[in-house]
Amino acid sequence: MQTIFFLSVLLLFSTVCHAQYPEEKPEEKSYLKLGGAVRFNYNLSTWKVDQLERGGDFGFDMFRINAEAEYKGIKLNAEFRHYSQAFGGSFLKQGWFQYDFDDRSQLQVGLNQVPFGIQQYNSNNWFFNVTYYVGFEDDHDMGVKYIHDSGRWQWQAAYYKSAEEFVFALTDPSPNRYSYDVTGRNKENNQLDFKVIRRLGDSLAHELGFSLQGGLLYNLDTERNGTRYAGAIHYEHKPYQSPWNIKLQAMLYRFYPKYASGTDPHFLEMGAYGANYNVANKGEIYTAGIAYHIPLNTRLVQSIDIYNNYGFYHKRISGYENAHMNVMGALFTVGPMYIYSDAAFGFNHPWLGPEWTNALAAGTPGDTKWHMRFNINMGYYF
Repeated sequence: MQTIFFLSVLLLFSTVCHAQYPEEKPEEKSYLKLGGAVRFNYNLSTWKVDQLERGGDFGFDMFRINAEAEYKGIKLNAEFRHYSQAFGGSFLKQGWFQYDFDDRSQLQVGLNQVPFGIQQYNSNNWFFNVTYYVGFEDDHDMGVKYIHDSGRWQWQAAYYKSAEEFVFALTDPSPNRYSYDVTGRNKENNQLDFKVIRRLGDSLAHELGFSLQGGLLYNLDTERNGTRYAGAIHYEHKPYQSPWNIKLQAMLYRFYPKYASGTDPHFLEMGAYGANYNVANKGEIYTAGIAYHIPLNTRLVQSIDIYNNYGFYHKRISGYENAHMNVMGALFTVGPMYIYSDAAFGFNHPWLGPEWTNALAAGTPGDTKWHMRFNINMGYYF
């Protein structure tokens, strides 16, 4: 009898203890990863006579810090960059909070990449393609983006309140930023993006994509909203058990700002890296890229990627001269270093020729020539 009583008390005690101290849950996943890069740059430009006489210039390009973190199911992705003051100084390239609903769906809030065209880059080289210079490649804006990826299908939907915003007032947007946005007397606002991708083949290496974008342009002089829209289709063959990478894209865009009377309506200002230039209000852009990966796995060099990227910018403004860009080169992977060696050719290109302000607007009709910039960018990534 005493034994039964003792066992009953022990059972009751263990039950109470179990109620007061429930079984511990597995620890929630948490981590913090820090990284970054230091890059230096050598360039020799054919249109700069003084630079040709010096044999080119070699100097500081960029220092960056990357952070990825997760705590209690909320993730962080951020990248802060520092350039020289001549190229915009210091600014955030990207930074967003992320919540994963499951393995296929996620939500990003903050400064994230706009889902438009081939991502992450519509290029293989250090210079990007001409799409970057009019705000349609690796563009980052402030908003909310939802991504659903089931393998064969991926779709993204996003709302952006604005581009990078630094001063919450009616002032000209600062050009001190990473990706090209509308600046000057217009401000991007209330933008919607939708993108869908279909992957084909047993290895899903073939990707077909369709993108749409629409939004408003607030003019600081008239205090009225204009409109803008863009669309793109693309194909990409990604190197899955294949050394080849192929990128093809066609896009169009239209900007309709509400300018004050007397203002030229055929262009607007865009800016990044500390400076603005003019861009035609209407145009189509066609790009093509090809790259070949050569694994070496030697003690010094692990691989070489050889590539060529071409872009044709058709301006839909009477009297405006079209623009071209072609970059051929190679990427050398040397341990933690990536070394881009590029010969970049430009025709009516602000970064690849003597005309800065109007190269992507009216150009220099009757006096335009091809120019070349030989560039070596070496970066140590950690």
